Amino acid sequence: MSRKRSAPYQKGDTVTVTVTDMSESGEGIGRADGYTLFIKDAVIGDVVLASVMKAAPTYGYARLKEILVPSPDRAESPCPCARACGGCQLQAMSYEKQLAFKKSKVRNDLIRLGGYTPEEVDRVLYPIIGMDRPFRYRNKAQYPVGMSRDGRMISGFYAGRTHSIIETGDCLLGPEENAGIIRMILDFCGRYSVPAYDEITHTGVLRHILIRKGFATGQIMVCLVVNGDRLCAKQGEEELADTLFGDVPGMTSLVLNSNTERTNVVLGSRTRSIRGPQAIEDRIGRLSFLISAHSFYQVNPVQTERIYAKALEYAGLTGQETVWDLYCGIGTISLFLSQRAKAVYGIEIVPQAILDARKNAERNGIRNVTFEEGKAEEVLPRYIERQKQKGIDARADVVVVDPPRKGCDERCLETIVGASPERIVYVSCNPATLARDLKFLRARGYELTAASPFDNFSQSIHVETVCLLVLRNPVT
Repeated sequence: MSRKRSAPYQKGDTVTVTVTDMSESGEGIGRADGYTLFIKDAVIGDVVLASVMKAAPTYGYARLKEILVPSPDRAESPCPCARACGGCQLQAMSYEKQLAFKKSKVRNDLIRLGGYTPEEVDRVLYPIIGMDRPFRYRNKAQYPVGMSRDGRMISGFYAGRTHSIIETGDCLLGPEENAGIIRMILDFCGRYSVPAYDEITHTGVLRHILIRKGFATGQIMVCLVVNGDRLCAKQGEEELADTLFGDVPGMTSLVLNSNTERTNVVLGSRTRSIRGPQAIEDRIGRLSFLISAHSFYQVNPVQTERIYAKALEYAGLTGQETVWDLYCGIGTISLFLSQRAKAVYGIEIVPQAILDARKNAERNGIRNVTFEEGKAEEVLPRYIERQKQKGIDARADVVVVDPPRKGCDERCLETIVGASPERIVYVSCNPATLARDLKFLRARGYELTAASPFDNFSQSIHVETVCLLVLRNPVT
């Protein structure tokens, strides 16, 4: 009977480690006497003193105690909360190295999970497209609200894997206006004795502060998420509106969202306006979009325009094609594609998103786009069958897919293959699920001919990739 292997180190042991790699989640990886340790906040090239926090037989997790020799790629973090907050996993790394890490992440996943050879990947993988300004790029931020140990209402961000709020006056990823808005709201709540929500006791009022900004228009929306129907008396809400609209340039909309559920979901289903409309306007390229508190809208509009331009390039449209946009959201990609397509059909399972998509098409005077609510694997075959009954060849020329991080459902992939598009444009926010899905499509005759990574979320581990697949060997 074999004995269970024990770890060479135990919790609390201090180890000197040279960091030689980075994990998929942004931790530094090093080895001590052949034992692998994952060390948060360490970067490739660092020599660090680390304290073991958790030890399995072949690997463990450690906390960075001291940097003995800094990596040449280490950068001074401009945010004092970066390590505690955990939202910026790569802020200790120079931006050039961040970009190299992200491209390498895409490359490695295509090889390891997608089954491509290094030579095949290197032929199609283009340089990563980074940001001109890797800070202040997010147009949306949601701040949880709580109470400090000394009884003050505070707001900030949750520490990694916890619901403990790290108080911060200014997140450097968001617009500069956010810090002043948060301060005004917290000061107001202090004067009016508005209590913060307590998720353990389900008492208190203010749960979250959501701020959205239209980068092209300068319009700002503030949404207060409350445990009830009001923040305070109507007179108080009007006073807060007077303060915000008087002191915040671009202030356009102050709304209140009611969320009375015991849930980690930020927004409830009911929203009312305290002052201004329930949506603000923004533009991506020539297209205009209305954005409500609930709207799904890309958080980095500058990079999003570049990503959509690449998707449009890869689609290779001449004005004669029928395009299907799966997981279309509020129709942003669909409307971009419509500028060069004969017809675009967008499919989305979220009812509100489809309503927003139709409004956005009408707003932009676009008439060659149709939006359908439902699952792609149900809507697309049903449409094709209806067209066949009319004697119409409904084969899609191009399919564009932009799924969530979990990637495409296998039934959705089967549906895409069944529609036999000449080209598939896959927009991904997760290289691992992208690689998995490309492996499926490759086995059914689709060749990966181009892949362009984009840094859409600087300082974090996330990377977007736009891929072009061409039908070479149809599976009959």
